Amino acid sequence: MNKIIRGSIIDITGLAIIALTLLLLSFSTSFSGIFTFPPSLLNLSTIFLSILIEALPFVLIGVLIAGMIQIFVTEEHIERWIPKNKVMAVIMSCTVGALFPACECGIVPIVRRLISKGVPIYAAIGFMLTGPLINPIVIASTYMAFGNSFKIAGLRMGLGFLIAILIGLTISVVLKGNPLKAPISINATQSHAHSAKKSFTNRFWSMLIHAIDEFFDMAKFLIIGAFLAAFVQTYLPAKALLETGSGPVSSLLVMMGLAFVLSLCSEADAFIGASFSSIFPTSSILGFLIFGPMIDLKNTLMLLSVFRYKFVIGLLALISSTVFIVIMMLQTFI
Repeated sequence: MNKIIRGSIIDITGLAIIALTLLLLSFSTSFSGIFTFPPSLLNLSTIFLSILIEALPFVLIGVLIAGMIQIFVTEEHIERWIPKNKVMAVIMSCTVGALFPACECGIVPIVRRLISKGVPIYAAIGFMLTGPLINPIVIASTYMAFGNSFKIAGLRMGLGFLIAILIGLTISVVLKGNPLKAPISINATQSHAHSAKKSFTNRFWSMLIHAIDEFFDMAKFLIIGAFLAAFVQTYLPAKALLETGSGPVSSLLVMMGLAFVLSLCSEADAFIGASFSSIFPTSSILGFLIFGPMIDLKNTLMLLSVFRYKFVIGLLALISSTVFIVIMMLQTFI
């Protein structure tokens, strides 16, 4: 098994290095006389690399935390922390996520590891939705992006928290069966009991091994998602979307679609959202700021590596409809 894992890591690493090398070569002036690249391809390469560079640090942080959860957090800990009541479990998970600085890419491996440790799916999804959306770093960047005004930051935090709770509670009611793509190992408790007997150095090394495995599981989907996002941004200009957003309904749909396509990091999306303030109403800007961190194009690909296809599509539809309905219902008060 270890040989298979090492082999797959080498294969994925080799493919990633080759792909990045080819993309970097497109920027090299020393090759400009030999190869001629169309401007659209250069633009695609720039966007692709910028998405990767932006997301990879958060993915690395996420897989390290996932490794720590695997080695140092037991099922007994989870059982004590998570309330038995579904409503309280969702509220608690959303609250913990709101205090947890994570990007929408880096939080996926954390959620997978939490579920493997016994956290209910609905609670894990609540944590996943609030983590990238209303953590302290995101709220601070939103506050600064909108001219040191707390209005948009406060609305993003309050509405985002409400929407995350509604989605978590909905999943707790409608979800039947196990949506995970791969079954949870029945030896998880035994492996943890075995690792608990090791020295701290050995446990720390085991944590790194788990983090590496987690990283390569996630990285291939991140690369594919980043490429698709870059491709759509290159060949489907934002101008085409913006021209269709004239009314309150269409403008909200356009901004939500733009958030999904752009796949921006939640720590920086407020500055992009602020640039549309003179074009679209506040409700549409909030749709952009709330929907994007919850789910976007690259994040969807990463979720497909963890959950079954039907669950991911259902989750995408649930998030989209909940964000749209809540904002439309409350737009007169915004």
